[in-house]
Amino acid sequence: MHLPYFDEAELRRRIDMPAAIAAVRRGFVALHRGRARVPVRTSLEADHGVTLFMPGVVDPGPDEPGALGLKVVSVRPGNRARGLPAIHGLVVLVDPATGIPAAAMDARWLTALRTGAATGVATDLLARPDAEVLGVVGAGAQARCQIEAVAAVRALAEVRIASKGGESARRLAAELTGAGVADVVRAVADARTAVADADVVVTVTDSPTPVLRSDDVAAGAHVNAVGGYTTAMQELPPELVARATPIVVDARDAALAEAGDITEPLARGMIALQDLVELGAVAAGDAPGRRRPRDLTLFKSVGNAVEDLMVARLALDG
Repeated sequence: MHLPYFDEAELRRRIDMPAAIAAVRRGFVALHRGRARVPVRTSLEADHGVTLFMPGVVDPGPDEPGALGLKVVSVRPGNRARGLPAIHGLVVLVDPATGIPAAAMDARWLTALRTGAATGVATDLLARPDAEVLGVVGAGAQARCQIEAVAAVRALAEVRIASKGGESARRLAAELTGAGVADVVRAVADARTAVADADVVVTVTDSPTPVLRSDDVAAGAHVNAVGGYTTAMQELPPELVARATPIVVDARDAALAEAGDITEPLARGMIALQDLVELGAVAAGDAPGRRRPRDLTLFKSVGNAVEDLMVARLALDG
């Protein structure tokens, strides 16, 4: 058996951000309508980090093929001291009809791309149409794709980036200056400066404690909280989550199992289960998104295998 392998360079040739956003949006609609089945991922702790196993299947739609596969991704924060990326992974697609493995793909950049694409879907659905200032907290491996995704759905005048220590924010701002994502891209001193009066906010950290205060974010903003993927991580204070309407999640069962930003305000009685709306329901038009210009809207993502399957299938077909 010959199994094609797509490395990062090949994936970049085959997929761009606008196509990934469109594919991920279709995937979330399929999930909402019962055409996709994605179990809550299995997380295995190891001595130096965590390895996540994420299977899923998307049934064929009227105008597109289905997808079946698995992502295995390992997060090893200590790799930075070794001069290695903190995230490594592999996506394997399987032919749904025969069960024969169809392709293997490097999941590191694919994960950043699909996570950014989900933010692009949520921002397109929930941010004000005139949003033009993006504030980003965190400048690690995921941050660039987050910025590129927001820039794909809104015309940005300014991007402000803050990071712990500041060096990674300055480096990312320099890389993105002149790249077409915004008129101005700059590093700022702290998270509060990054998000002050911002129309769209992205938090992309693995912080166990909130990186913002509730009053740091202005009325009318849209917040994408994408960094935390366990109940031990919490980027947002419960008071900020409680301000949001709607509170959108990629999948309710996964959010309840893995999102500290959701489980903490739920445990305190500050929000209720019925406040959680799945992104696919908004994308399908079955649930409302933003209602009023001054509403604060929130998308809390922990990642979903339907995203991986849709962008991997896009790469395979490309």
